[in-house]
Amino acid sequence: MQPGPVLGGLAVFLLTAGMTSAVSAQRASQTPIEVDGTSFALNGDNVSYHFHVDSTTGDLIGDHFGGPVDGDTIESEVGPVQGWVNTIGRVRRELPDLGRGDFRIPAVQIRQSEGYTVSEFQYQGHKVVDGKPALNGLPSTFGQDEEVSTLVVHLYDKYSSVSADLIYSIFPKHDAIVRSVNVTNGGSGNITIERLASFSVDLPWGDYDMLQLGGDWAREGMRVRRKVDFGTQGFGSTTGYSSHLHNPFLAVVSRTTTESHGEAYGFSLVYTGSFAAEVEKSSQGLTRAVLGFNPSQLAWPLGPGESLQSPECVAIFSSTGIGGMSRRLHHLYRQHLMKSRYATETRPVLLNSWEGLGFDYNATTIYQLAQQSAELGARLFVMDDGWFGVKYPRTSDDAGLGDWKVNPQRFPDGLKALADEVTNLSVGNSSAKLKFGLWFEPEMVNPNSSLYEEHPDWALHAGKYPRTLTRHQLVLNVALPEVQEFIIDSVSNILTSSNIAYVKWDSNRGMHETPTPYANHQYMLGLYRVFDRLTERFPDVLWEGSASGGGRFDPGVLQYFPQIWTSDNTDAVERIHIQFGTSLAYPASAMGAHISATPNSQSGRNETIEFRAHVAMMGGSFGLELDPSHMPEQDRAKVPDLIRLAEKINPIVIQGDMWRLNLPEESDYPAALFISEDGKDAVLFYFQLKPTINNGWPVVRLQGLDAKAMYKVDGNQTVSGATLMNRGVSYDFDAGYSSRVVFFEKQ
Repeated sequence: MQPGPVLGGLAVFLLTAGMTSAVSAQRASQTPIEVDGTSFALNGDNVSYHFHVDSTTGDLIGDHFGGPVDGDTIESEVGPVQGWVNTIGRVRRELPDLGRGDFRIPAVQIRQSEGYTVSEFQYQGHKVVDGKPALNGLPSTFGQDEEVSTLVVHLYDKYSSVSADLIYSIFPKHDAIVRSVNVTNGGSGNITIERLASFSVDLPWGDYDMLQLGGDWAREGMRVRRKVDFGTQGFGSTTGYSSHLHNPFLAVVSRTTTESHGEAYGFSLVYTGSFAAEVEKSSQGLTRAVLGFNPSQLAWPLGPGESLQSPECVAIFSSTGIGGMSRRLHHLYRQHLMKSRYATETRPVLLNSWEGLGFDYNATTIYQLAQQSAELGARLFVMDDGWFGVKYPRTSDDAGLGDWKVNPQRFPDGLKALADEVTNLSVGNSSAKLKFGLWFEPEMVNPNSSLYEEHPDWALHAGKYPRTLTRHQLVLNVALPEVQEFIIDSVSNILTSSNIAYVKWDSNRGMHETPTPYANHQYMLGLYRVFDRLTERFPDVLWEGSASGGGRFDPGVLQYFPQIWTSDNTDAVERIHIQFGTSLAYPASAMGAHISATPNSQSGRNETIEFRAHVAMMGGSFGLELDPSHMPEQDRAKVPDLIRLAEKINPIVIQGDMWRLNLPEESDYPAALFISEDGKDAVLFYFQLKPTINNGWPVVRLQGLDAKAMYKVDGNQTVSGATLMNRGVSYDFDAGYSSRVVFFEKQ
């Protein structure tokens, strides 16, 4: 592929995005990465990503990101160039800067040692690598040589001696392009990286919507769709973490795109810290999407010879709607991001003590709750907050954090004795033994703690400014090596002292009073080191992430923990919205979802035990969050059967594909279909949110089935896949907050 015509110093490519059958036939002969001189093509099964080097300026110019293309293209020149926007501001650039005539959002901004912020990166060389190297100190996707290929493009600013490596990887079977940027200071003075995006792409002229996940504590994962208009629109986190408020996921979709039709671009940042996502429709009608570090919390200093590596961003293209984009992300993350051996394994049904007992327990009451858990058929019992603290016992949330030693008043015989008793309990009528898990919040400290008395300097602080408390606690500065070692040793000592199969790792506040803008990223590098060390040291432990629920539901955490507590909001109606929204970017296998008591402690809503259970079964980690002794007897009697149903469904949810059939924000009848990896089994979750009086029942059409196959429905009637998808199914409901779970077995 040769560069297009030069105009105003820049060569321009405009490629057609259509795919003919002839092109489809040619795809089989294409390699994942093709280089023709200084033109580059990344090829997936259903995606092409092309760019080239401008022969005059050395700038990287984007050509195409979308459906597969091959061979000759129809090219068009930019022009005539009039007004203030020069050609550099009218073309599609791979690493746009600010200060040389491109007035759009920059992907990189560097304050040079002399004080100015102008950069001019030019192509210097490239290399193609089999497989995908890991990122130093950061979570990243991975794969074998036959699964992923990598292109590294070297750029260099001859005026500042600063270089930038753009690292592109292509997972062809997932239609996923992954990019990160490494900036190195080759000069003799100190520089400051003020802005660095992991991914920046200029999409072709068109009308788009942007789709994001917003919310707050207890209402995470809310879908927000809005028009991309002229100017800049975006979102991000300044909390220090990815946050409940905004998730590090962005989709840009055609205005007419739906769940099952149309083009969708998904961008997911593999990072747990503050971030920024920005979308700009320029005066010329091009749309730029940028995702990476939050520039307000960066200002990263680079001395001579030092480098800054950005997190990586996954970019997905789908021509089969938003649902197609989601399923590609789900597949990629289960197979090429989540390192835990539990990533694709079924999870034990658990009972967590928090909503049932809170802080009010001792060894006797905890053991009684564990007994009840085993009798109901739960396979894992989790003791939540309140088990630790000696001088400052953790009997409420205002003391004890940081003192990871068992409370001797509550547990006079120690933690090991309790764990041994719990793990000797039989599950139901089986020979299986109950497993035991613990809650931790290792990144935090209460001022009322021995740790804070000994090391007040370990808490994040900014000089003499007051240290503001949230939930009576401060954040430990995990950037400090001594804090990292303290956390690793404290958690390791507990896990080696007792028979513990599960850890819930919580984080219940955002960062305040950071000493520098770049302290946030330093913290993340330290946290990833802690996660890496502990998960490697204890590979058989099932780790679950939590941050007041979904405050850190992000790909960075999923690298180490295969599941995340989706929200502290356990109301089933609210959870439908939260879980459907979270599934835009994240597989259901990663979601923790529990049955809680009714009326719900947060919403006050009454819902049947079946409705609550069916919603929770849509998560990979199903469990209970209540005290069984306080349940109505008729509900308690149903729990063993509901657990057996959850265990039957769990392999399909963990390993299968999710199809969102009806969205809860658009229908009173939200529905989702999960199809097993081999396509032989499927399960439909179908809900009614409001009562219907004297009305016909709606029809829900299934998706993703084999149209030519026959399916046995709930072991009875046999119906064709074509009928199920084109005619659909219809069920009646007894009342509001009703639900059905329906099985389909391919014959």
